[in-house]
Amino acid sequence: QVQVVESGGGLVQAGESLRLSCAASGSIFSINAMSWYRQAPGKQRELVAARTSIGLTNYADSVKGRFTISRDNVKNTVYLQMNSLKAEDTAVYYCNLRIQVVGHGREYDYWGQGTQVTVSS
Repeated sequence: QVQVVESGGGLVQAGESLRLSCAASGSIFSINAMSWYRQAPGKQRELVAARTSIGLTNYADSVKGRFTISRDNVKNTVYLQMNSLKAEDTAVYYCNLRIQVVGHGREYDYWGQGTQVTVSS
């Protein structure tokens, strides 16, 4: 079994920074892709940042130059560094990991529980 736990959300002022973490544990053979999504009240969930196993990244236009997705292979943890936060970044942030589980011949998508980020202007 695999568990995915997010942490790092909170309340900050505009212009400040936060780092979100998404830690996976359990029977992990490999993490083959990772991404962060967010969902603001009354809006659809949107992709914020994505990263492949070989380091290719993709960002939403609204966060380019401010957010960075990274990973720590040893800790099986994915991060989202968020700088120069704006009020419009306020949302619940979710991580998604595409994981190959030990003993299985396919990948599975795992979601974090979500963490609230609130940016006051």
